[in-house]
Amino acid sequence: MRSVHRPVLLCLPALAALASCGIPTTGVIEAGGPASGVVPRASVYFVVDEALVEVPRRTVRPVGVESAVDALLRGPTPEERAQRFTTLLPPGRTTTRTAGPDLLRVRTKGVQVTIELTRAVDQLSELAAAQLICTVLAAQRVADPGGAPAPVTVQDAAGHDVGGTGGSCQAG
Repeated sequence: MRSVHRPVLLCLPALAALASCGIPTTGVIEAGGPASGVVPRASVYFVVDEALVEVPRRTVRPVGVESAVDALLRGPTPEERAQRFTTLLPPGRTTTRTAGPDLLRVRTKGVQVTIELTRAVDQLSELAAAQLICTVLAAQRVADPGGAPAPVTVQDAAGHDVGGTGGSCQAG
C-alpha cells in the first residue's frame, strides 16, 4: 500500500505549483495588424557637394543589383532634392535585353557584374560611375551579407571601361 501513496504524494507539489502560478487567463489581445514581413530596402548613392551619400530606398522586389540600380535611376525624391541631393545619372531604367531605349544593362557573369551603358548616354563622369558601382556593392552586401563583393565594371556603349571605383563608397 505504501507504494501507491508515494507517486500521489510526489505529484502534489507539482500540481500545487501549477495551480498557484498567479497568471490570470486572458482572451485575445488586439495589437495592430498582421505581421507583414521585412520591407525590402536598397541603398542608393546620390551626390551632395561632389561627394557620394548613401540613401536607403524601399524596393518592390527583393534587393538585388537590378532593383537597386532601378531605384538609383529614379533619382532623388522632391524632399531629398530640397536637401541638395542630386544624381549625375540621366533618368532611365535597367534592362537585361540586348536592345531597347533603356539607359543601361546589368549583366552578371560568374562573380563579375558589368553595367553596360546604352547609346542613350554619351559620357559618364567618374563620380556618376561611382554612384552605380557603390549602389551595386551595397546591393551585394544586402543579398549576401557575409560574402565578398563581386567586381563591378561600368562600360560605355562601345564596351570601354568608364572610370569610377568603390573606393569612395561609404560603408553602410
